[in-house]
Amino acid sequence: MNKEQRHLNVTAIENGTVIDHIPANNVFKVLRILNLENNKNQVLFGDNLDSQKYGKKGIIKVSNTVFDKNEINKISLVAPTATFIEIRNFEVVTKKQVEVPDRIERIVKCFNPNCITNVENVPSHFTVVDKKEMKLLCRYCEKITGKNSIVFK
Repeated sequence: MNKEQRHLNVTAIENGTVIDHIPANNVFKVLRILNLENNKNQVLFGDNLDSQKYGKKGIIKVSNTVFDKNEINKISLVAPTATFIEIRNFEVVTKKQVEVPDRIERIVKCFNPNCITNVENVPSHFTVVDKKEMKLLCRYCEKITGKNSIVFK
């Protein structure tokens, strides 16, 4: 098999969003976070694809869908290398690298079951204290939620 035959061709989308450079093995997390298993539009995804920049990566293409800031912030916590590419009429309209925000509000649950945000109707609020290791400091109980303990609301 020659080198040209080893590439996978995936059709372009007319309108929608491409999420590229997802860390390998995090594609299914992103699909769940964005609730794409219930999306009525075409969803194409690949995981553990070869990438010159990252070695391995994942990609998701969603037709006729644009994601809001909260959804992008959620993805930044599990896929900080991801790029969101908005497509209209088969052309790239915007291309943005996700950025882990300094503060996370309302979208992540504190892992401490005794935290006021889990006991009363108080919105969660975290400061991101380590963007590389993804550590979130709760404003109320001051416990640190690590990347393996992140649960989205």
